[in-house]
Amino acid sequence: MAEVPAPAAATVPHGFAVPAARAPRTVPGWLWSVPPVAVLALVFLYPLALVVQQSLTPENGGGAFDAYASVFRSHAFGEALGTTVWLAAGATVGCLVLGFALALIIAFVPFPGARGVAKFIDVFLSFPSFLITLALLFIYGTVGMANGIWTDVTGAADGPFHFLTTPWGVLLAEITYFTPFVMRPLLAAFSQLDTAQLEVASSLGAKPARIIRRVILPEALPALAAGGSLVLVMCLNEFGIVLFTGAKDVTTLPMLIYGKAILESDYSAACVVAVVNIVISVGLFGLYRVVSKRAGA
Repeated sequence: MAEVPAPAAATVPHGFAVPAARAPRTVPGWLWSVPPVAVLALVFLYPLALVVQQSLTPENGGGAFDAYASVFRSHAFGEALGTTVWLAAGATVGCLVLGFALALIIAFVPFPGARGVAKFIDVFLSFPSFLITLALLFIYGTVGMANGIWTDVTGAADGPFHFLTTPWGVLLAEITYFTPFVMRPLLAAFSQLDTAQLEVASSLGAKPARIIRRVILPEALPALAAGGSLVLVMCLNEFGIVLFTGAKDVTTLPMLIYGKAILESDYSAACVVAVVNIVISVGLFGLYRVVSKRAGA
């Protein structure tokens, strides 16, 4: 069989130079960060700078920090700060206790629909906070189901449930809404727990309470810390729950900002409170990031 001749090499006419291959041009890495930084500066950093500037320029004149001194001396600010802190701390503790108990049941107590409940928690995280508050109003409101049943059974003119417009009602609504934010990292941590440890502890005669205290709780502490830190940050900035419960005597920092800006048109004082709220929130968010990183969340 005849061999196929190899193609002849291309010849370059005399006097013509072969152009060298050019390497593709690469865009500098820093250039890719310009669009997102520009959008962030326009949407977030510029309004934030305006808030800080307004807090340092009182409308009635005076020094740069006169508005801060006036706000810090006011009784309304001290009361709002105390209310915000104790509501956030109380809701965080309630969410940790309730979330840990519910996560234990879902993860370790077999019952029909446990997987569906775990999936529902993920969906629940997308619900707006005012929706939960409205649900509580339908149940425990002045004309809600609980008071309606009470008046129908007893014949009384009014029901006994009026706590939703008090700080305890706000606390209940926040615990109800934010508990899944603690349960989600806990369920993830429980899914990685070695069940052999539980079986060994049970075979050695350990009671369920002892297994929870000595085996499960140490493994859940990082997830509890991460979830609790996140709930604390969100409770400090919660506005919708306090507004929709109709708790007029409950004034938190976000509600104080709303009152100063919208009702009193005191924008300098509102910006001062906003700056304080931002500083507290950013500090706690930094703590949350550190805890989450150590917990691997």
